[in-house]
Amino acid sequence: MSFADFKTLVEKNRSCRRFDNHHKLDESILKQLVDLARQTASAANRQPLKYIICCDDSKNEEIFSCLGWAAYLADWKGPEKDERPSGYIVILGDHSITDNFWCDHGIAAQTILLGARAAGLAGCIFGAINIPKLKKFLDIKDPMEIKLVLAIGKPVEQQRIEALKEDGDIRYYRDENQVHHVPKRKLDDIIIRSW
Repeated sequence: MSFADFKTLVEKNRSCRRFDNHHKLDESILKQLVDLARQTASAANRQPLKYIICCDDSKNEEIFSCLGWAAYLADWKGPEKDERPSGYIVILGDHSITDNFWCDHGIAAQTILLGARAAGLAGCIFGAINIPKLKKFLDIKDPMEIKLVLAIGKPVEQQRIEALKEDGDIRYYRDENQVHHVPKRKLDDIIIRSW
């Protein structure tokens, strides 16, 4: 893969919040995505992450009800039933291995979403989770800690990266055609020093 190909993959890897719920996922694709994460770097190579994968419609509804969807879109409570994800991956930290997960779950989540995009799918990382409710629904007990939830499915959302406007507003938004716009800072604004 060339650098240009990888850059295109990264640019397509936006947080997707609307999916084709009629496109069902099976357990094998979710396992393949977790297998990508399994092979990534881990602090001190402890490998403390565990996963719950789900492509069952009724369980998906339970998981969906535990997630906070798109805080900047205040009047939108999340996708309608036919635009909900077909699968979820719950990333857990196993406290029997370590109490410090460093950035392992971030590395794993980004790797899974890049893999999903390469497979023609898309996803969204959730940190806004009703943890007590999700633990109950999925029967998660100590020493497991919920770190992140990934929604996975076939994307139907159109997204555009655009330059941050002069007012500095970083909030994503949807236009009248429901295209999702994501403002990004300029490269020169984020590199503060170069030798």
